[in-house]
Amino acid sequence: MSVINITKGNFDLEVKKADTPVLIDFWAPWCGPCRMLSPIVDEIANEMTGIKVCKVNIDEQPELAANFKVASIPTLALIKNGQLVDTSVGVKPKQMILNMLNR
Repeated sequence: MSVINITKGNFDLEVKKADTPVLIDFWAPWCGPCRMLSPIVDEIANEMTGIKVCKVNIDEQPELAANFKVASIPTLALIKNGQLVDTSVGVKPKQMILNMLNR
């Protein structure tokens, strides 16, 4: 499944009302660590079924970043049944992200 870009306009439909867990990558184009994490997130999106993978550009969607209290990027947020269940800040190895998804 491809990565979905999240905005205020599609957040409710794609995240809050999702019937599968949602992994959100909060990032910015100027962020070096974000560019390191992005290919890992893309791999997970292409390899895993039963999960939705999304990205939020914090420069374009500052309200969403504020709603999730994103203080540093990259930040990953795991949403299940419309509720935040886990977060991770910084670049992490793929296996650590997969472990987060399987909790």
